[in-house]
Amino acid sequence: MKDSSTNYQDRELTWLDFDTRVLELSEDPTVPLLERVRFLAIFSSNLDEFFMVRVASLKSKIERGVTTANSAGYTPKELLKIVLQRTDELVNIQAERFRDVIIPELRTHGIEFLKIAELSDSERDHLKDYYNRRVFPVLTPLVVDPSHPFPYISGLSLNIGVNIESSDDQDISFARVKVPSNLPRFIRTSDTSSFRFVLIDELIAEHLDELFPGVTLKDHFFFRVTRNQDLDLDEDETDDILETMEKELTRRRFGPPVRLEVDKVINPQVLNELMDELQIEPLDVLKYDSPLDLRSLNQIADLDLPNLKFKPFRSETAPELRDVDPASTDSYFAAIRKGEILLHHPYQSFTTSVVKFLESAAQDPQVLAIKQTLYRTSGDSPIVEALIEAAEAGKQVLAVIEIRARFDEMANVRWARKLEEVGVHVVYGLMGLKTHAKLSLVVREEGDTLRRYCHVGTGNYNPKTARFYDDLGILSADPVLGDDLSRLFNELSGYSTKHEYTRLLVAPHSLRKSLIAKIKRETRHHLDGKPSWIRLKLNSLLDEEIIDALYEAADAGVKVEIVVRGICSIRLNTQARRENIKVRSILGRFLEHSR
Repeated sequence: MKDSSTNYQDRELTWLDFDTRVLELSEDPTVPLLERVRFLAIFSSNLDEFFMVRVASLKSKIERGVTTANSAGYTPKELLKIVLQRTDELVNIQAERFRDVIIPELRTHGIEFLKIAELSDSERDHLKDYYNRRVFPVLTPLVVDPSHPFPYISGLSLNIGVNIESSDDQDISFARVKVPSNLPRFIRTSDTSSFRFVLIDELIAEHLDELFPGVTLKDHFFFRVTRNQDLDLDEDETDDILETMEKELTRRRFGPPVRLEVDKVINPQVLNELMDELQIEPLDVLKYDSPLDLRSLNQIADLDLPNLKFKPFRSETAPELRDVDPASTDSYFAAIRKGEILLHHPYQSFTTSVVKFLESAAQDPQVLAIKQTLYRTSGDSPIVEALIEAAEAGKQVLAVIEIRARFDEMANVRWARKLEEVGVHVVYGLMGLKTHAKLSLVVREEGDTLRRYCHVGTGNYNPKTARFYDDLGILSADPVLGDDLSRLFNELSGYSTKHEYTRLLVAPHSLRKSLIAKIKRETRHHLDGKPSWIRLKLNSLLDEEIIDALYEAADAGVKVEIVVRGICSIRLNTQARRENIKVRSILGRFLEHSR
């Protein structure tokens, strides 16, 4: 760790602290067993994304020759070394926890992971039949020889490397079989209701001689490659951002490797050859004493065993909307006119509030226009369907789609094209900025006036994730808020230069400035002997100007409470800060997403 006089913790290291907390939930005895299994899978999924984006970014900086230390005191090269050492420790902890804790506990509940040698004859027969019918037809063995170059290894794919005994008439030493990702990872050993499983990769390995007849197989190993998935989109050099994004997404599939995961038992010479082919450094190699790619444990977590899961949870309709007549769109808008409705998802239903709001707007003959931001949504989105229905009914519909939403880029490109086809006005926000605001605006004709209804929230317009993301939202008919949203949508679609809002704080114009002003107000109150207190709830806290203002407040004696789910760069390096700043991270059944 750097000198404690440094005022900030490093972003990447605090993110690893966050994923460590996720991993710790897998051994929490108060968490049901299959939910603990799921946290192991979430840890793996998080770490994959971390390597694809953050580690990839560090490597890019090193390749560009960046040697300047960041605000936490680390150069890219120093930080990368620490990050790779730390992740190596974490994956070993994960493997140990899975092997020594989770597997024995699952076994006590009849859930077993078996090797082929442990199966009964009838189970072997069943799996042989399954392999012949479902697996063998989709496998493609690829050999490396003078006429077959080393194959492209797709990112995050699970692979079997095969070492082949060379002969006088065969110049072959290596082959690769890609494990199909569209088949279950865990295969039942029989058609019964038992929970005995083998890994599909081990089932394939058992039949490698059938894939390579006539050659001598020395041994095999499992490996997995992670590639750079960070987008490099130059908006200043494009006339069609949609087309440019599609090209960049194609290029991203072939990003350089940033991590190689292998069995611990891999032959050192073979590993060196694999590293040479992939141009991977020794520090980029993670060796596992457990199955690779534990994201697949979600399949086990989804088993129909209610006694090993959280108790079923059902969202309720917000009290203000319970008496709404489902057959009357006017009844829904009347409920909003009575007063602003605060929504807390998933405790209050997203479907009967936000989805119903937009569906009512699409169907209501008095609605003239709908304006909507879309950052992430579901594959069969009722939100998008409502916008399509509205456009087909002749309403004016604007969709501000953020096509740079990480790992949802292609889905958003498809939605953009689909919406444009039915006449929706589609824009992509402001150059150089991500449109991260979650907003809906509905303009409705009522008598001889136009009334604006709106939804402002912290969550994505995604009914599926709304079931397990903790988010806040407001449904409102307040004319002041409606006017703010009209101005903001005009800025997003028409490049308005006016950034004046009454109720909204909008980044990058006023959000930081307003928050700092409020923090400084509490500092003045404390120094003047008035009551003072600061509480923040955030996804991440990285902004150094805001952190400095919080330090100033704490140094003056203001009590500061921060609830932050993930990254937090605050460093409590003075006595006053340790006494006055309390930082908590809430992790559990629901993903804390409200702020």
